[in-house]
Amino acid sequence: MSSTAFAAGSGYDRVARATHWLLAALAVIVVSFGWASEAAPRNTAARDNLLLLHRSLGLVILALVVFHILWRLRHRAPPLPATVGRLQRAVAHLTQSGLEAIFLIMPLAGYVNAAAAGHPVSLFGVVAIPPLLPVDERLSQFAIAVHLLGQYLVYLLVALHVTGALHHALIRRDGVLDRMLPPRRLRAKTRPM
Repeated sequence: MSSTAFAAGSGYDRVARATHWLLAALAVIVVSFGWASEAAPRNTAARDNLLLLHRSLGLVILALVVFHILWRLRHRAPPLPATVGRLQRAVAHLTQSGLEAIFLIMPLAGYVNAAAAGHPVSLFGVVAIPPLLPVDERLSQFAIAVHLLGQYLVYLLVALHVTGALHHALIRRDGVLDRMLPPRRLRAKTRPM
């Protein structure tokens, strides 16, 4: 089956596509800030700023993934082509659900870590979210362990997701990736001559 035959009128809606690609971009950025903050010297303004950006983007991701899940509950995903087998469908569903779950869990674990350590979390230095938990060092340590473990799950799930998308785009050419891209008529207009 050609990708053009499948792609016609069978893609995700604009909101689903926008939230998908925005979450992907924010995930790359928030991980980069996380790595950079670990590399920065402790008790410095540079590290504090990196942590502020990391935590703020984590909160943005949390809000965006909640919106994304609610949107997807009301707007069904376009069907996969019949050529996609049951195992591939199961892996795709598990990967998608796993990414949504981990993008909920990681920001929450990051917040619990800070709150249980007695630190407020600031959203870009504009809005302070007070610690809603009592100070509890063990809870703080548990939450940071969950947060750190979660990053490896993100790497694994993103690798599976991207590998699957590239497999369908480059090898099978069955239009699966096209469902998350702008409609062909829009892409054709934006191509350079």
